[in-house]
Amino acid sequence: MTHQQTLLNQLREITGTTDIQLLQQALQVSNGDLAEAVAFLTEKNAKVPQQDETTYYQTSQVASDRYISVGSQADTNVIDLTGDDKDDLQRAIALSLEESSRAFRETGITDEEQAISRVLEASIAENKASLKRTHTEVWSDSPNPHDRKRIDNCPVGLKNVGNTCWFSAVIQSLFNLLEFQRLVLNYSPPARVHDLPRNQKEHRNLPFMQELRNLFSLMVGSKRKYVDPSRAVEILKDAFKSSESQQQDVSEFTHKLLDWLEDAFQMKAEEDREGEKPKNPMVELFYGRFLAVGVLEGKKFENTEMFGQYPLQVNGFKDLHECLEAAMIEGEIESLHSAENSARSGQEHWFTELPPVLTFELSRFEFNQALGRPEKIHNKLEFPSMLYMDRYMDRNREITRIKREEIRRLKEHLTLLQQRLERYLSYGSGPKRFPLADVLQYAMEFASSKPVCTSPVEDIDSSAPPGGTTGQHSGPASGPTTAPTAAQQQRVPIHKPFTQSRLPPDLPMHPAPRHITEEELRVLEGCLHRWRSEVENDTRDLQGSITRIHRTIELMYSDKSMMQVPYRLHAVLVHEGQANAGHYWAYIYDPHQRSWMKYNDISVTKSSWEELVRDSFGGYRNASAYCLMYINDKKPFLIEEEFDKETGQILSGMDKLPPDLKQYVKEDNELFDKEIEEWDTMQARKAQQEKIIAHIPSIKGPLLPQQDPEYMEQPSPTNDSKHLQEDTERAISRAAAEQEERSPEALLNAAIKLEYARLLRFAQEDTPPENDYRLQHIIVYFIQNQAPKKILERTLLTQFADRNLAFDERCKSIMNVARAKLDLIKPEEVNMDEYEIWHQDYRNFRETTIFMTTGLELFQKTNYVEALMYLIYSYQYNKELLSKGLYRGHDEELLGHYRRECLLKLNEQAAAMFESGEEPEVTTGLGIMNELVVPCIPLLLIHDTERDLLAVEDMRNRWCSYLGQEMESNLQEKLTDFLPKLLDCSTEIKSFHDPPKLPSYSTLELCERFSRIMAALGRVPTEGR
Repeated sequence: MTHQQTLLNQLREITGTTDIQLLQQALQVSNGDLAEAVAFLTEKNAKVPQQDETTYYQTSQVASDRYISVGSQADTNVIDLTGDDKDDLQRAIALSLEESSRAFRETGITDEEQAISRVLEASIAENKASLKRTHTEVWSDSPNPHDRKRIDNCPVGLKNVGNTCWFSAVIQSLFNLLEFQRLVLNYSPPARVHDLPRNQKEHRNLPFMQELRNLFSLMVGSKRKYVDPSRAVEILKDAFKSSESQQQDVSEFTHKLLDWLEDAFQMKAEEDREGEKPKNPMVELFYGRFLAVGVLEGKKFENTEMFGQYPLQVNGFKDLHECLEAAMIEGEIESLHSAENSARSGQEHWFTELPPVLTFELSRFEFNQALGRPEKIHNKLEFPSMLYMDRYMDRNREITRIKREEIRRLKEHLTLLQQRLERYLSYGSGPKRFPLADVLQYAMEFASSKPVCTSPVEDIDSSAPPGGTTGQHSGPASGPTTAPTAAQQQRVPIHKPFTQSRLPPDLPMHPAPRHITEEELRVLEGCLHRWRSEVENDTRDLQGSITRIHRTIELMYSDKSMMQVPYRLHAVLVHEGQANAGHYWAYIYDPHQRSWMKYNDISVTKSSWEELVRDSFGGYRNASAYCLMYINDKKPFLIEEEFDKETGQILSGMDKLPPDLKQYVKEDNELFDKEIEEWDTMQARKAQQEKIIAHIPSIKGPLLPQQDPEYMEQPSPTNDSKHLQEDTERAISRAAAEQEERSPEALLNAAIKLEYARLLRFAQEDTPPENDYRLQHIIVYFIQNQAPKKILERTLLTQFADRNLAFDERCKSIMNVARAKLDLIKPEEVNMDEYEIWHQDYRNFRETTIFMTTGLELFQKTNYVEALMYLIYSYQYNKELLSKGLYRGHDEELLGHYRRECLLKLNEQAAAMFESGEEPEVTTGLGIMNELVVPCIPLLLIHDTERDLLAVEDMRNRWCSYLGQEMESNLQEKLTDFLPKLLDCSTEIKSFHDPPKLPSYSTLELCERFSRIMAALGRVPTEGR
């Protein structure tokens, strides 16, 4: 490549200008000085506000220069000047070039690598900051290791360790390329690695390579649902120490990651070579070559260049092929095919060698120089699941040129046809246009209408009240007119087209000609009929021709000779949000399951092409693809599993790993098994300690009567104990009536049997949600949850040992017998630890019910702010109860629905406050989001249910929809500060409110309130539950 061409490429990269002639002019004016050329172009852009809008936008996504070698094959300095201080621009460019050159000579680290370091440092800092925050124990990120256990052979997720969703998306896409996975896992460092590294690149690449191997091995064989990539990120961060500067785009990380891997494999390849040129597997996998053919100042040139990730502009194109066509041709190309030299400049690109893995960067971020900030391009861009690259290959250069010329000719013809069709469909000379066929039809309808009267106003009675009329005063034109009074104006009925099904009855349906003869009407109708028929035929012919041309263009490359280079879509990396804030995830095709998988940090779920299209094409959402990874469909080794050479069986799981990594994964799995074991032991010990503490009173005073739970006995006759006392006395009275033997012990046994039979019927009865007998009596709860018989017997005995029964001799004697029986129960007969666990579970059930009831009541009163915490905690506590059994808690779907609805209502309220633009309202709205809604989002994400995920998506979309709207600078600043918090997809709870204090309710009160709210909910439509 000539020195001038190199300068042109650098100048294009710095300024974002793609006009070849303008770039050449800048170099000529500046005598080849790059800094002066940049200043010239910047000043020129600033002085010409009327020019094409592309000169106002400069990409903030620093793409890999596709006109130069990518990777270590040709290191280049990429300058990023997105600042708006134009006075210092020239000095800044000069300093930047000088610093870049000096830094690279001293350290071997480019500006790109330093920029990546800043991204990583910010991520690690965020992670460390989050670790310092205190977490409420209940809400920590899956403290129970059972929740983090991998199910069967499901793909392993990657934990977001602080704004590193971009890292997860890229790494998962590469890991699922099985050939790449094998290369990384089987990489062995050079033998001289034990010596001191020769330069900083080796010092950086080799440790990172080892951490990447470790990470990949865990993703293959870990027992964990997701693994932590912090050590790999730490290696990257420590490799580049730099001062604060602008954060680079994520695609730059992908480029440099492959660059570092290439360096690591190059070291190994150089060591292994035997007299021949070493082959680098990273280069062979990800890098291709193209031929640049063009004319520069009348001189033809032809250069072969290497490329890695191929950048494509999105703005102005509807699909991937249009992007590629535009990227392959630049400038005036007519001179390329003509024999005579001219001053025109331009070039074509033709691929000579495509890599097995073909990656496209979609430039969806542009720098708006007018506003001084980057903006995301939300335009829709379609891409196919199978991409045929034949038309871009050098070997098909001549046939492609012929087809391109044919397409150009067809498009010119298409433009003429569309212009003609537009004249038929938008007819008229004024601001309003109508289809010509409709205009002729309306004229025909007017001509054939019968006149109602000779004047449109003479049939209106001016003395009549104005009901149904136009409200005009009819009378002599010269006569005086009086304005209607306010009362008269109020009485005039207004015609409402969206609520009235027809016009007022005394208005004519449409105007009509006053004078027309039969002959005139006959001639006119004949002409209008004929003209309308001609117009309709012309319109159909034009539409048919346009459709045929579209189809011809679509099928231009459909012959077999142009479908020999198939590339199948492997992965789509998606960004949701705005230019400087957002979230990343990946869709990756699983060829073995023949389905798409969604990799969203720790969550890996089955997806579909329809969901991928919805999230990736863009156009109507804040999410869109920013990177497409295609693989050569004729090279199945890229995604094929490896076979054992001896047995011929597919290698899977730990069998894929070399010995050192097997040991590494084995040790990590043992640590995880130990964590599970320690968790189980800790939970058992914790429960035992709680039971011991609960029994301290009985240990201190063994001769004192047994102290029982508050819902079983109260020291004084409260409403709760009265309710239980009445049940007990009723059972005693029935036993006395039915029992012949009147001894206290016989009566006690009979009363207990009767009470148990009554409660058993309640437990077995199928009741509506508002009648929950578990709240009325603990025995019903125990029976439904299959408590041991000894627990039931002791609990019933405790009910009849209540001191408040001693109002007559019979009850007193039965109470004394019951208390004596309790004292006689030996420790080995009833496990008191187990007894206390069951009673504690019931106390938790009542407490959860109070949380639930209070939250639902507040929700019904539209007090969403107070309702939220009750609903959040009731859902969490209820989930813990249900983990022990189906009847331990309440309907999880019901609680989940109202928890979700409460968050959506608060989000709606906060968004409405933000839209008001009033400072107090905006502050309150963002306060609701930051203090209530945002902390709760991880609770919806962690369990990964579809409705919760859709709710989170709705909330995010509502706020992201403001990105393209005009607003005050202070609102824009607040929104920019808030959105990263909302779009953070980490499932770690970073801060949370303490549970609200609960009031004390008697059993009767609680049952009544629960019944009332559940009955009210039953009358509310359950759509969406």
